[in-house]
Amino acid sequence: MEEKVKQEGKEETISKKEKAKKPKVNKELEKLKEENALLTDKYLRVQAELANVIRRNGEEKEKLLKYDGEEFIKNILPIIDDFERAIEMDTTTDEKYLSGFKLIYANLLKALEKFEVKEIDCLGKEFDPYTMEAVLKESIIEEEPNVVLAVLQKGYTYKDKVIRPAMVKVNE
Repeated sequence: MEEKVKQEGKEETISKKEKAKKPKVNKELEKLKEENALLTDKYLRVQAELANVIRRNGEEKEKLLKYDGEEFIKNILPIIDDFERAIEMDTTTDEKYLSGFKLIYANLLKALEKFEVKEIDCLGKEFDPYTMEAVLKESIIEEEPNVVLAVLQKGYTYKDKVIRPAMVKVNE
C-alpha cells in the first residue's frame, strides 16, 4: 500500500518500507547529533586547556627572565657585607687603601642598583615579618613596641621580591 504525501509542492508516494526506515533514520540522526555535541565539547575543552598551558608557560618564562640574576646577586651580598665590615673597622692608617675599598664598595652598590637590588630600610620602623627576621628582642620603655632597634644584617629586595630578609633586633 502506498501513501501520497505532499512535500514542497511535489506529490510523492511513500511505501511501507520507507515508513519503517524513517524512525531508524531519526534515531541515527539523534545519535549523530549527540556524538557531534560531545566531540564539539571535547574539542572546546582541549582548546581551552591548550590556551591555559600556553598562558602558564608564558608566565613561567616571564618569571624566569624577570628574576634571572637572583642567584648571582645572592652570592654578591656576602661580599657587600664584608666590605661594610672592613670599612667600619677603619683601623688602617693608609687612607688610600681605605678610600680604594670605599670606591669598590660604592661601585658594587651602583651595579646592584642598576639590577633593581635595594636595601630594605627597617631601622626605627615597625617590624615586618615578610621583610625582616627578628633574631633578638629587647625591652626599652622609651621606644614603641614592635619597632626595630638595630639592624644586625641588611636585607635586600630584587625587583619586587625579598631575596634576603633583614636580621634585626626588635623592641618588645
